[in-house]
Amino acid sequence: MFGLIASAALTAVLIAAQLAGLTRLDLPLVLGTLLTPDPDRARVAGFLIHLVVGQGFALGYAATFALLHRATWWLGTLLGALHAAVALTVILPLLPGVHPRMASHRAGPAGAAVLEPPGLFALNYGGRTPAVAIAAHLVYGTVLGLLLQAR
Repeated sequence: MFGLIASAALTAVLIAAQLAGLTRLDLPLVLGTLLTPDPDRARVAGFLIHLVVGQGFALGYAATFALLHRATWWLGTLLGALHAAVALTVILPLLPGVHPRMASHRAGPAGAAVLEPPGLFALNYGGRTPAVAIAAHLVYGTVLGLLLQAR
């Protein structure tokens, strides 16, 4: 349950930032277009994918808290910073290699490509995108740390 709450909070921060014009990254759309080209269906599917992936990461956070014999908001925040660093430097830049509807810097746009590649730190989606992603992941880690601490 805590993973769902934290994942929903992270996704809400990302969506709010996108709607406020702070970033062009629409993560539910990016994830959902892995499954369907329809943008409306893709956003719903992407939101669900992000919740499921968030559950997996929440288990990793919980395992880390268990290994350290403590769960605190500040430890969750530190894990969130690490999570953001991995997402921005590894996961998002590798996405064009597996995403059927995303262009690639090396191969260029394919016939089915409708999304631009995020690039390092997802800077192709705007200069404030890294800050938004970091803030969202800090919220995720902090929420998990608080909820698991209260447990």
